[in-house]
Amino acid sequence: MKIDRIDRHILRQLQEHGRLPIVELANRVNLTKTPCAQRVRRLEQAGIIRGYRADLDPEQLGAGHVLVVLVTLDKTSDDALERFNEAVRLIPEVQSCYMVAGNFDYLLKVRTHDIAHYRAVLGHQIGRLPNVHQTHSFVAMEVVKDEVTVPVPADGII
Repeated sequence: MKIDRIDRHILRQLQEHGRLPIVELANRVNLTKTPCAQRVRRLEQAGIIRGYRADLDPEQLGAGHVLVVLVTLDKTSDDALERFNEAVRLIPEVQSCYMVAGNFDYLLKVRTHDIAHYRAVLGHQIGRLPNVHQTHSFVAMEVVKDEVTVPVPADGII
C-alpha cells in the first residue's frame, strides 16, 4: 500500500496520541472529518495500524526489573524453532523475543518485579522452553530508552 504525506502525518499523530478524537486528528492534519476517518480506516485495514494501546508504567505495575536473556538452542531445525517460538509467546514476562544471527539464537527482553521473580521465570519457564541448551542473563541497571514507537519515514521514502 502506498502512503502519502498526509497518511504519515496521521500515523505520527496517532502514535503519539492514540486516543485523539477523529475531529481533532482531522484538524491536526488539515483534513475534514470524513476524509480523515476514511484514511484511518484504510490504514487499519491495510494492517499499517495494528491496534491502539495504553502506555503503561512498568514500575507502578510491578514490572520494573528488566533483563536481557541470550538463548542458545541445542538444535535449530525449522520444527525446533517453531516449537520454541510458540512456547515463548506464552510467557507473559517475556516482553520481546528476537531470533538473531550470531553466537546465540534468541534475544529476550524480560520484565519482572524483582530478581527472585526472574529466577522463578528462568527456572520454571525460560529454561524449560523446547530445545534450550543455554541461557545468559543480563540485568539492566537503568532503563535509558525503552521506546515502543516506530519511526515514520520522512516524505518520499515510502
